[in-house]
Order: sequence, then structure tokens, then C-alpha cells
Amino acid sequence: MKALYYRLRTHKKLNIFIYLTRYLIGFAFIPSGLTKLKGFRFTKAGTDTPIGYFFEALYQTGPYWQFLGAIQLLAAFLLMSQRFATLGAILFFSIMGNIWVITMSMNFSGTYIITSLMLLANLILIAWDWYKIKFMLYPDNFQYQYKNFIIPAIKPIWITIGIIIFFLSLGSMIMLSHFK
Repeated sequence: MKALYYRLRTHKKLNIFIYLTRYLIGFAFIPSGLTKLKGFRFTKAGTDTPIGYFFEALYQTGPYWQFLGAIQLLAAFLLMSQRFATLGAILFFSIMGNIWVITMSMNFSGTYIITSLMLLANLILIAWDWYKIKFMLYPDNFQYQYKNFIIPAIKPIWITIGIIIFFLSLGSMIMLSHFK
């Protein structure tokens, strides 16, 4: 099993797929995170439906609504930075898991498919970085050392691209919101 995992982790095309998946998932959180952070409503659904009522109740919390937006933007940045992508995947998993349960519980029409796919993609990212995460689950995680397992370093170009995409996306969303 370790040999298979190592082969997958060192496969160049799979690494590129993971980088692009991190960019895509991170990018998906920027519009909704920025909307919440700025204190705007996320949806135009009326309070006459359970979904609209739910989002209105969240919106009315004020600082909590903005906190949700800030955490979404933080998760997006961490994922897209590549260097902190493992932390971003863990943070994203908690957010996406929450969103997935909400969409399943409230019978969102079709949205559960999107949230399920995003959650699945996030689980793939967590599995990809399992060698970094699994040490937290050991009884004595200070004593364990993983030998003979060298993963190629993330090339600086992927880090640079991710940070540029994040800030360009964020900047364009801010600019577009001023013209509405």
C-alpha cells in the first residue's frame, strides 16, 4: 500500500491534477466568502421558503455571517497557496461538510450534487496529503518518524500561480461588486 501511495504521489500528471483541483475548489469559495465578509446576503430567496428563511437567519447574525465569509476566504487562500494546502483542505473539509449536510437536510434542488462533488474532491485532497495528516492520529505523534518516503517539493511556480489567481480573483470580485 505504501508503494502504491508513493507511486501516486510522485506521478507528475497527478500532481498537476491536485494543484488544479486546489485552485478550482479555492476559487469556488471566493465569491461566497467575499459576499458574506462584506455583510451582503448570499441569496435572494425569500423567507417564505425554509432555505430562504435559513439563509436570512444566518445573515441576521451579522458578525457570525462575516466570520463565515472570512473563514471561506482563508480556506481558499490556504488551498491555492499550495504551501499551506493541507491545512486549507482540513479547514475546507469542515466548511464543506457543514454545507453538504445543510444541502442534504433542506432538500436543495440539485445543489446537493455540487456539494457532494466538492466534498469528494476535498476528500481526495485530504487522502493526497494523508502522509502529513496521519501523524496526528498516532498515540505518540512526537516519536514517530517516517523513513524512506521522499515526496517531491512543490515547485515555486505553482505557489506563485496560486497566490496570483487568489488575489486576481478576489480583486476582480471586489471590483465587480462596486459596479453593481
